[in-house]
Amino acid sequence: MRSFLLFLVLLLAVDSQAQSNEKPFVIPEVTSWKAGEGSIVPSGRILVLSKSFRPAARKLAEDYALLRGGDARVPSLTVRTGGKPRRGDIVFICRKHDTMSTEGYQLSIGRADIYGTPVIEISSPGSEGALWATRTLLQLFDKGKGQSLSLPCGTIVDEPQYPLRGFMLDVGRKYIPMSYLRQLVKVMSYYKMNTLQLHLNDNGFWKLFDNDWMKTPAAFRLECDTYPGLTARDGSYTKAEFIELQQLAEQYGVEIIPEIDSPAHVLAFTHYRPEFGSKEYGMDHFNLSNPDIYPFMDNLFKEYLSGDKPVFRGPHVNIGTDEYSNKDQEVVEQFRAYTDHYLSLVESYGKKPMLWGALTHAKGQTPVRHEGVLMNCWYNGYAQPDSMKRLGYQLVSIPDGFVYIVPLAGYYNDYLNCQYLYEHWTPAVIGNQKFDERDRQIEGGMFAVWNDHIGNGITVKDIHHRVYPALQTMATKCWTGQLTTLPYAEFDNGRTRLSEAPGVNELGRVPNNSFRLARVKASSTLPLTEAGYGYRISFDVDCVPEKQGTVLTTSPHATFYLSAPETGCLAFAHEGTICPFDYQLPGSGKVSLSIECTSKETRLYVDGQLRQTLTIQKRGSMQYIQTLCFPLERTGDFASSVTNLNIESIE
Repeated sequence: MRSFLLFLVLLLAVDSQAQSNEKPFVIPEVTSWKAGEGSIVPSGRILVLSKSFRPAARKLAEDYALLRGGDARVPSLTVRTGGKPRRGDIVFICRKHDTMSTEGYQLSIGRADIYGTPVIEISSPGSEGALWATRTLLQLFDKGKGQSLSLPCGTIVDEPQYPLRGFMLDVGRKYIPMSYLRQLVKVMSYYKMNTLQLHLNDNGFWKLFDNDWMKTPAAFRLECDTYPGLTARDGSYTKAEFIELQQLAEQYGVEIIPEIDSPAHVLAFTHYRPEFGSKEYGMDHFNLSNPDIYPFMDNLFKEYLSGDKPVFRGPHVNIGTDEYSNKDQEVVEQFRAYTDHYLSLVESYGKKPMLWGALTHAKGQTPVRHEGVLMNCWYNGYAQPDSMKRLGYQLVSIPDGFVYIVPLAGYYNDYLNCQYLYEHWTPAVIGNQKFDERDRQIEGGMFAVWNDHIGNGITVKDIHHRVYPALQTMATKCWTGQLTTLPYAEFDNGRTRLSEAPGVNELGRVPNNSFRLARVKASSTLPLTEAGYGYRISFDVDCVPEKQGTVLTTSPHATFYLSAPETGCLAFAHEGTICPFDYQLPGSGKVSLSIECTSKETRLYVDGQLRQTLTIQKRGSMQYIQTLCFPLERTGDFASSVTNLNIESIE
């Protein structure tokens, strides 16, 4: 009898476990999951019981509509204020949870105890937590069109292990269009990354440009009225659109940290005022013995920090200060005085200053303030993290060997080693130093993209292809930290099935990885924008003579030519550069063409035979890449007959 009862207990336990819902897959991994049983289908109503959560509720409804892509089979979400909850309502309510920060939240799926009917409740001490809860909920909805939108019952209690979770993008050496930055903000928010640092000025390496400073590219990317002519001509941001970017980011819980870097990396400024350049250390260094530099930089910062509605809206401003010479003690003391002056200047405008760590490299007697200062710890030889911690700085973990991407440079990382980071790194690891998890002086972690090799063919699409997996990984390690439990293989497999963000497809993913069109009409609109890396685009051409410059297809990012403007060959163009093939269509007859697009090369097949591979080339001291996200938004005014367009995955 006892054996039978024991068997029955075990059977019931197994049955209960079988009915319990598994921890849902989202990025970053939630820090706590209490499984429930069964599922609940949303009613389509969002009920806001706390007015401060209205923006988060509206953003949920907007992004849900983008995520579902106008599928008529799936009802939209509507926002209501107050009232009695119904079954399946999404309820927003402000509620304290013990020691939970304002970024934390509880998502209770199927909660019925206080409402009398099962609902999906989002509760948080603050509006930030409510917003992050919507990102989790959206990822739970992030399925293919037409699939069930039922949610697994259970309770998520989630809170970031680190308050700063970020990405640093070098827009100084390479102009990154504002359209991409706006999309990037949405992607970051979708994965609960809350800090985007924009490195607004920098220059190339003079050794790559005949050791001639005047030939070396340099740029300051922001509109400037104080110094007409300072702003880069090959791409820049107006003050109005930079403000709009910050306003958009605020809606998504992301802080934009603008960085004006000096007294090194200043070639854009010394091109403008050559007398400011150092003859001893190089024109990318200010000569800090020149007293006119201070009013010049003071007035530059003033333009963006002064007034009731400054251009730099957020709480932090980065003053740079990385990689200045420490050749002798005199220049070290000048550097320290310069650093302290601009930390003080930023504070005088009511902002919190931020800088790159350099004070181990520049040891000296001149005091440099630390209270309320945030330091990017990137290389321990420049700033020993434990020493900086003892001095009182708040630290951002951004160790170069682990989290620097320098596309196609041959040093640091071309792509981050995401598996290593996922399995071994948290922001508590800075270079070879390991701190306690959640140390109060470690604000969090960031990764970086540095566009050191100007003119190497790397496009914004190439940058995004590197950023996206890194962002998903770093989001997890900065939010969930040491609490991550999912094996990397499962994380890596699951991450590819999520959207980049609602309404965002910078990777150029093709729905269901395939697309067919029997006939491609000239001067028409296609249902896709582009096909990214990992796709083969095939089509047949019944040829007639085409004039030079004839376009097959185009999109906002690229153009594919049936006859290039100068050569008459097949070619593609993006970001102002034409990449030609050595093949010209015949004046008559039928040809079958295939273009294979990967993240490293572009291959042309003619009648099933490989004709040419545009792969990475060595050009001088740099590697050069010719990749293509195939444009598909509109067709050109071609005369030939183009049929049997077929797009399929090759990965």
